[in-house]
Amino acid sequence: MASLQDIATSAYINLLSVLMFLLGFAFLRLQPINDRVYFPKWYLKGIRESPNKSGTLVKKFVNLDFKTYLFFWNWMPAALRMPESELIDHAGLDSVVYIRIYLLGLKIFVPIAILSFAVLVPLNCTGKTLDDIKDLTYSDIDKLSISNIPSGSFRLSAHIIMAYVFTFWTCYILYKEYEIISDKRLEFIDSENRRPDQFTVLVRNIPPDSDESVSEHVEHFFSVNHPEHYLTHQVVYNANKLAKLVKELKSWQNWLSYYETRFERNPKTRPRTKTGLWGLFGRSVDAIEYHKTEIEKIIQEEIDEREKVISDPKSIVPAAFVSFKSRWGAAVCAQTQQSRNPTLWLTEWAPEPCDVYWDNLAMPYVQLTVKQLIIAVTMFFLTFFFMIPIAFVQSLASIEGIQKVLVFLRPLIRMKRVKSVVQGFLPGIALKMFTASLPTILVQMSKMEGHTCHSALDRRTAGKYHLFVLVNVFLGSIITGAAFDQLYAFLNEAPSSIPKTVGVAIPMKATFFITYIMVDGWAGIAAEIIRVVPLIKFHFKNTFFVKTKQDKEEAMDPGSLSFATTEPRIQLYFLLGLVYSVATPIILPFILVFFAFSYTVYRHQIINVYDQNYESGGRFWPDVHRRIIISLIISQVLLMGLLSTKNAAKSTPLLLLLALFTIWFHIFCKGRFESAFVKFPLQEAMKKDTTERAKEPKLDLKAYLRDAYIHPALKGAEIERPEAVDEEEKNPLVSTKRRTSKSSSGSFGAEDAIEELLSYL
Repeated sequence: MASLQDIATSAYINLLSVLMFLLGFAFLRLQPINDRVYFPKWYLKGIRESPNKSGTLVKKFVNLDFKTYLFFWNWMPAALRMPESELIDHAGLDSVVYIRIYLLGLKIFVPIAILSFAVLVPLNCTGKTLDDIKDLTYSDIDKLSISNIPSGSFRLSAHIIMAYVFTFWTCYILYKEYEIISDKRLEFIDSENRRPDQFTVLVRNIPPDSDESVSEHVEHFFSVNHPEHYLTHQVVYNANKLAKLVKELKSWQNWLSYYETRFERNPKTRPRTKTGLWGLFGRSVDAIEYHKTEIEKIIQEEIDEREKVISDPKSIVPAAFVSFKSRWGAAVCAQTQQSRNPTLWLTEWAPEPCDVYWDNLAMPYVQLTVKQLIIAVTMFFLTFFFMIPIAFVQSLASIEGIQKVLVFLRPLIRMKRVKSVVQGFLPGIALKMFTASLPTILVQMSKMEGHTCHSALDRRTAGKYHLFVLVNVFLGSIITGAAFDQLYAFLNEAPSSIPKTVGVAIPMKATFFITYIMVDGWAGIAAEIIRVVPLIKFHFKNTFFVKTKQDKEEAMDPGSLSFATTEPRIQLYFLLGLVYSVATPIILPFILVFFAFSYTVYRHQIINVYDQNYESGGRFWPDVHRRIIISLIISQVLLMGLLSTKNAAKSTPLLLLLALFTIWFHIFCKGRFESAFVKFPLQEAMKKDTTERAKEPKLDLKAYLRDAYIHPALKGAEIERPEAVDEEEKNPLVSTKRRTSKSSSGSFGAEDAIEELLSYL
């Protein structure tokens, strides 16, 4: 059980780490040689130029203007200065909606913290219940929690009232934020420039046809069922192997550039390498000639594979990107069922071209369903069996647990200063390190589920990670931690006293979560801004691989917001704040520091560093809202169980009513706002189409969409394309290659057209 001194020690260590990271960042970002590491977004936009172009040799690498070092902190106000409307134009709506999650945390918890410290903390600290319980391990912080309130005391009514106040306030802020974000999304869609995905629908599970190719079948189907709006389409090729060859070729070319650069710098010695694994094993050869030979082989393989993909009908998968003459036509198709069989001709809005995850487009429907089932089962076992190692980590949350597991450390741990460091710092960092590799596993699991765009992959991965954090990091820490801390009390108390001990033990885990917040939410966020890994990678590439200006731009690694891993981490802080706002309010200032610091840091990163790979228009906000609602319900259920140990069982109906209200509120918000994030209103689509036709009456939309949805590995290749649809053609009949008994001469009459139309309908 961490004491107040242990918490102070942990705060000292983490604040020192934060200060070191911030000072390091302040120094490194001012150096001209690092300018592309800390301001890559401005370079990608073509606005910023390298400060080391002119001046002496030393000035090209080191900033000698010492006045700038006096204002090392000015990045903070600069990050907060840019207006939100300008930030949307600069970074996109996804980035703005993401940082508003941190702002939402401040809006919710600042008033809650004020009320908690004004009402609940004085009531808790004067309870004096813990002093009267023998053989119970507790700290000074626990005296500020609900555990210190006597059982059956009238003071508990204040906690119930505050639970209602906190719930109503949270729901009010969530409603207003949902309203703001949905309005911003509609405004963003209305104001954004023309994009291919606005006119395009992704069609999957196209049924096979013995008389027509996939391309002909798609053209025929949509010409019949969307005769006035269908424009063109692009079938999907299974070019995954070709994409791997392209990636491999680029890697070999980079290494060739590296060895040529080495040779230019030292012409007397030609570089050598080995032909085996990683260049460490096998026969030693001339590195430049070896790489040139291998590149020629890969280029030939690439040419052969490209020809195979284009010419082999089996390379065409039963999926296509279908484009329409208007946004209205695309919206109708994307949001309606196309066939009597709901498993055929599946339509959805096409992601923007840079968001498409091409590897999964070739996945058949049956295989997709089976993989989703397998991943669901795997996720279940991964989540719940991970509780075992989490329990071991939590056993280290107390000095007693460490002494039992690591006997040889007993003399060292008994030292006062070492004990404070271990108790206040080690548990949080151990849990952080233990779960570090989990996001990579979850990303691979989401890819196997068959999602067709990176944004959907991020949202699904975030859902899995949130479940893991909820079950293991939060519930696992409370349950296993309580069991280890109070094991002796359980074995020696009367059975009737065990529920009381459990109820008292749950708030006591706040000390562990305080240490975790300081490790993950303070030091972890500070480490984010210094960008150690991108800094090392940039200078390594710049030293050995960069030859041209384009090479230098590719060496920059701006990165992007990792929604899949960072959003579930934010949700943990919402959960901790809502659960402990009534039970142990002392945790709230630590959470407020996290939200305020993270908001500033990520705003700076979004403005200067991150370059998003896609733009979904804040599509993930319904997930954020739902998870906060889940946290709110969990806090109410845990408070219900906690009060039952305080002889306040009569409060159960009141808290149950509060939980039912929260569920009703979620259903209300879902019906009121969620459609704006999953559907495109036909009214808005028609409005945008009308405006565009008035401004650009001669727009050649087909030329604009021509190469938008071609696999990146096939760019520039001659592939099968549908013939242009003649807009002046008034003949409603659609040509087909299907054989019919009524038209043996090859003509296609009105009766055949009606029969063909009925066959689709």
